[in-house]
Amino acid sequence: MLNTLEIIKKKRDGEELSAEEISYFIKGFLGEEIADYQMAALLMAIYCKGFSDQETQALTEEMLFSGEVIDFSYLPQMKIDKHSTGGVGDKTSLVIAPIVAAAGLIVPMISGRALGHTGGTLDKLESIPGYRTNLSLTEFRKVVETVGTAIIGQTKEIAPADKQIYSLRDVTATVDSIPLITASIMSKKLAEGLDCLLLDVKCGNGAFMRTLDDARNLAQAMVNVGNRMKKRTAAFITSMDQPLGWAVGNSLEVMEAIETLKDLGGTDFRGLCIELSAMMLYLGKVVKDMEEGQILVRKLISSGSALEKFRQMVEVQGGDPKVVDDFSLLPQARLKTEVLAPSNGYITAIDTLGVGHAAMHLGAGRRRIDSEIDYSVGLQINAKLGDYVEKGQSLCTIFYNDENFLSMTQKRLEATYQIGDEKPPLSVLVKEVIN
Repeated sequence: MLNTLEIIKKKRDGEELSAEEISYFIKGFLGEEIADYQMAALLMAIYCKGFSDQETQALTEEMLFSGEVIDFSYLPQMKIDKHSTGGVGDKTSLVIAPIVAAAGLIVPMISGRALGHTGGTLDKLESIPGYRTNLSLTEFRKVVETVGTAIIGQTKEIAPADKQIYSLRDVTATVDSIPLITASIMSKKLAEGLDCLLLDVKCGNGAFMRTLDDARNLAQAMVNVGNRMKKRTAAFITSMDQPLGWAVGNSLEVMEAIETLKDLGGTDFRGLCIELSAMMLYLGKVVKDMEEGQILVRKLISSGSALEKFRQMVEVQGGDPKVVDDFSLLPQARLKTEVLAPSNGYITAIDTLGVGHAAMHLGAGRRRIDSEIDYSVGLQINAKLGDYVEKGQSLCTIFYNDENFLSMTQKRLEATYQIGDEKPPLSVLVKEVIN
């Protein structure tokens, strides 16, 4: 007979738990037969001693099947999604979902909100007047059937064990455990009824994973679980040593995403969207390799097919599709000011975490989960790594509504840029691919 205390001791001493023991513990916790403090003890033991691939898979499956797994098997196309570990200016989902759906794959996306210095896909979309992210699963299925893609928030039916366990991780200093992160992400994503999954693991001074080794370990753990669960899974490790694209802030990021779908986007953001989309088309067996995928993605953008798919998704989810052609319909900040370069030279470093905190301070993000979002405020990044700037040139434009926040935000942003005499080495956006 299984025993709660013995399971905690076993993991504390570094032994491997069986799938049966993990199932017993999760079910007991959800059924309130195992106390919060006992789950907290097991979480700390996992944090300190780690989990094998087998244990991580067992935990993921237990969390996955604690709720509903959406069934899209009646649709003949392959189902695929992309998950990012979060960054500053990362609005790739808004571009990738319509591109990949325009190529004929099914893209059901369940996304998150901003918390801390990273932005949230749902908040960006909710800056579009009328756009609904709180669809029921029945509504979600209908939108996916109609459009080929939908982006919504997590419902209570999806991986409820994850929500309860995360609330304990948040107060027990066990959030940054790779096995626990893996099970949390993968249980929610695989509940979408996917055949394939692409992971974008951010690495750098604006990411949760600061070092390449940490990012690689997380990416490999998630790929291992996905493939062990018979899903075609791959991961990109991408740089977050500067904001992605030019926009940081909800309505501003929607504008940049739409511009990209109009084939007007800047180089780094547009380039990453093409790379990620091409890999998704490869995983979904639409193309035979990445090169063919990139060619098809560019065609879907240049032809307007991807933009039309975005417009359709917005309209079916209750949003105003006219924002695609008229950005004045999106929330607009009342005021703006510039952050100016103090000297001539090359941008040698950007404290991306500081940029994210500055945007959050304006109201674009959340200090706490119940904080209000101001959809109109944000930052326009006017100088990127390696750019040469002259004294007095704009490094960044601040869009704001509350003058009380301006002085602190300016000081934060001035401190984020380093300017030197020598041009830094070229920054590589895609550091590694794990397939």
